[in-house]
Amino acid sequence: MPISRRNILLLVAGFSAFLFIQVKSGKSRRLYPGDNSISQLNLSDHEWKQRLDDNAYQVLRLGQTENRYSSPLNKETRQGRYHCKACNLPLFESHMKYDSHTGWPSFKDHIFGHLSTYTDLKSFPPARAYRCVLCGGHQGHLLMDGPLPYGERWCNNGAALIFIPA
Repeated sequence: MPISRRNILLLVAGFSAFLFIQVKSGKSRRLYPGDNSISQLNLSDHEWKQRLDDNAYQVLRLGQTENRYSSPLNKETRQGRYHCKACNLPLFESHMKYDSHTGWPSFKDHIFGHLSTYTDLKSFPPARAYRCVLCGGHQGHLLMDGPLPYGERWCNNGAALIFIPA
C-alpha cells in the first residue's frame, strides 16, 4: 500500500473509530486490587477437577463463559448471599443483584475486598474481568452499563456461584 494522503487519512479515521468504540463500549477501567490480608488458596489442577463440576471448572479455572440464560441463579430472588463455588468466599449480597436482561446474574456492587479485577486478554477487545481473591477463580466481567450510583455491572457466570439463602 503506497503512502498517500488518502491512505493516511483512512488509517487515522479507522484508528479514531476504534478508540471511540472502546470508550463507548462500556468497558471498565476501574481497578479493584482485592483484600491483601486474604491468603490465596493454592490447589493443584487435579484437586480443582475433583472439587468442581465440569462447567464450574471451565469457568473458574479456564476463564470460559457459560451460555446465556443457562444459570438458574438468573431467576433467584430470595434473600441471601452468593458465594464462590470453588472456595465458598461470599462475593455478593442478594440486595446487590438486579436483572440486567443479559442472560447472566448481574450485580450492581460486590463485597469489597473479595474480588480483584484484571485485564482479560482472551476477549477482543480486552475487557476488565474479575476473580475471587481467595481461590483466584474467574467470575465474570465488569462493565460500566449498570445502575447508578456507580454505573457498574458485575456480570457473573452462574456456574461460578452458589447461592446460600438467609
